[in-house]
Amino acid sequence: MSNSIVVAAALLVVHAFGSPVATVSSYSSSASAALATSFGPDSQVSAQIPTPSSAYPVVVTENGYTSATYHGPYSGTPTVTGAANGPTTLAASIAPEPLNPTATYYNSQGFPINPLPAPYTPAGGLGTNGSLPRYMVESDFDFESIALGLYQEWIELDLFHDGLVRFTDDDFLAAGLDSEARSLIEFMADQETGHATLLTNMLGVAAPKECVYNYPYETVREWLDFMQRLTRFGESGVWGFINHLDSREVGQLLAQSIATEARQQQIFRQMSGLTPMDVWFENGWPQSWSWSMLAPYISYCPENQTRLAWQNFPVLNILNNPNINRFSPNDTAQDGSEQVGPRVADPSVSNITASASCENLNETGYGCGLSVAHNKSEPLSFPGKQVLFHWDAPGQAVGPNNSYVTATTAGAPAFVAWSQQLNLTYSPLITTGNNTGYTYQPDGFVYGNDGIINGTMAVMLTDLDLYVTPFNASMLNPHIVALGLYVAG
Repeated sequence: MSNSIVVAAALLVVHAFGSPVATVSSYSSSASAALATSFGPDSQVSAQIPTPSSAYPVVVTENGYTSATYHGPYSGTPTVTGAANGPTTLAASIAPEPLNPTATYYNSQGFPINPLPAPYTPAGGLGTNGSLPRYMVESDFDFESIALGLYQEWIELDLFHDGLVRFTDDDFLAAGLDSEARSLIEFMADQETGHATLLTNMLGVAAPKECVYNYPYETVREWLDFMQRLTRFGESGVWGFINHLDSREVGQLLAQSIATEARQQQIFRQMSGLTPMDVWFENGWPQSWSWSMLAPYISYCPENQTRLAWQNFPVLNILNNPNINRFSPNDTAQDGSEQVGPRVADPSVSNITASASCENLNETGYGCGLSVAHNKSEPLSFPGKQVLFHWDAPGQAVGPNNSYVTATTAGAPAFVAWSQQLNLTYSPLITTGNNTGYTYQPDGFVYGNDGIINGTMAVMLTDLDLYVTPFNASMLNPHIVALGLYVAG
């Protein structure tokens, strides 16, 4: 069986910091310097016309300006409900274990301490013994994880297309996106055809197909904000499982696709008027976290669609989630009315008064138009901020054909868990009523002055302040009451 690797070109957004620049005598940046007025092939270079070749076919044929004919809620009756199950379930949860007894290697000498299997090849590593790679999933864990990734690639493919179709040129220009910016989004939609093809090939005939989606946005800015949120859980959801895959070969190709998604998330933050990078480390999430955020936006899927085994957590609504469209985020309403709806990743409303908006504000520290980077004189959030919550009860129908059901095995909520960078940090939950409460945003640093809580991140209510780390965050799942998405910066 042959395997083809789809390689996609990625665009890199460069964030330039204000470091000193040496003066070069032969170059002038003066506005009075003569600029080019005619354009064309001024110089000729040696070249030859390549022989035309055929590319590996993608699994979709839409271009950047076509989209599904329907986007809206599901109106039928599900014929099956619940997550996918195996022949039996062996335990209610995974029991914690001590440190792996074979994890003992430590090199204090600074040079190889074991024989080299070949020149310039230190001993160790996985998949380094010369065996031919097999780019297929190797376990149920692999299959369910890559199938989840494919669900994510399908919605991104449709989502990026949809805004290009839905909004007019004038709509885009009013939001600061010219034809070149729209062309970049079209290119990102094209990237998704490659990603969907790659994951489909690594799964085989049971790979999930594209579905019909129900989106929350009504304006260009809400579309951009929704995309920066959706690509956040798409990216973090892969970082959380990629190093647990049995197939190292699948993990290799998946990493090469998710690195592109990281660039997409950065670009959508820039287009939303947010700083492109505000953390030193990106956060990894267990599969059930990202599936809980993705599923509410899927309406219909084809008959006999492959179902997923992951859990759907109840929604944690952050009632004063900062509105990214305000020049003063502290003025965000406290009742949840400044998100366009109650779903977990719904964007900030953009139809606020011009006097409160940062969109067209040309004021350093307060404007939020499309830019390479913005500094915020008033941050979206800060340590000590009171954060208000309302959470759903379990048992809600969500996802494709309303056929999944939110569930939790946790007891009464007692803590708020903040998952970002290399940390999972807790703060106490103060309950104020029926499924309502608040906490105060905690302080803390990863290294140096790198504040833990920043960017677009997962927040959840738990019944226990369980100690977990990036590699075993899924151990927290049995203790999660509800899950939310917070735009901290």
